[in-house]
Amino acid sequence: MTETLENKSQENNTEDIKLYAANAITMATFFGGPLAAGYLIGENFKALNKPTEGKFALLIGIVASILLLVGMFMIPEHILDNIPNFLIPAVYTAIIWGILEARQGVVLKQHKENNNSFFSGWRAAGVGIISLIILLLAVFGYAYLSTDADLYDEYDTAMAEFSKNETESLVFYNHLETATNTELIKELEEKTIPTWKKNIKIINNTNVKGYLPPDLVIQNEHLLKYSELRLQAFQLFRKALQEDTDAYTQQLEQIHQKIDTELENFN
Repeated sequence: MTETLENKSQENNTEDIKLYAANAITMATFFGGPLAAGYLIGENFKALNKPTEGKFALLIGIVASILLLVGMFMIPEHILDNIPNFLIPAVYTAIIWGILEARQGVVLKQHKENNNSFFSGWRAAGVGIISLIILLLAVFGYAYLSTDADLYDEYDTAMAEFSKNETESLVFYNHLETATNTELIKELEEKTIPTWKKNIKIINNTNVKGYLPPDLVIQNEHLLKYSELRLQAFQLFRKALQEDTDAYTQQLEQIHQKIDTELENFN
């Protein structure tokens, strides 16, 4: 009799500590992912005086969460849409439950049989919710950064076209001394003026594609004003050439001064 009580006392070596129950960990894992599992299993290891294994469990939880997110982002959207919402959480929860049973199953079972204390399921659920929030922030952060990067790429492409148009249109100034009025008017009407209308459209299109970072918003404001001044100058050139007059020379000089002022904003 004495020997039986002594053996029971030896088996009850978790009497003075609290642990997270397997069911609570499983529930938190389903909603909070591997991160919640890593934290809770790690806390159990720490309570069992196994701090190294506790840190390792948390590390594995973090790595597994990252791999899970990366994997989900890599799955084509049309395939992901056909996967039932519960399936992925069910799979990783089942895997973690198996790991939990292998590493802590016996201890947790004995802890329960000895009527020792467990943390409440609500506490574990709280960990799961916090883990879920962290994962959602990571998802939205990644989505935001990806969208932001795509936006910059689209903007760079638009600006490359803008720059090409600008370079080609400014060749007009080289022709002022060599081409006839008729040739200059034709160049203005068929190429130069339409090019700057196109550049204005490019700027306006980048403004309506979505949220632009503040630096690009400011740049677009200057680009739009610059483009409108260029268009105004070339339209005035056409008018002067059609009327064969120098009456607009001073007005053209004023427009070009404004153009120079806008160009200084890009330096």
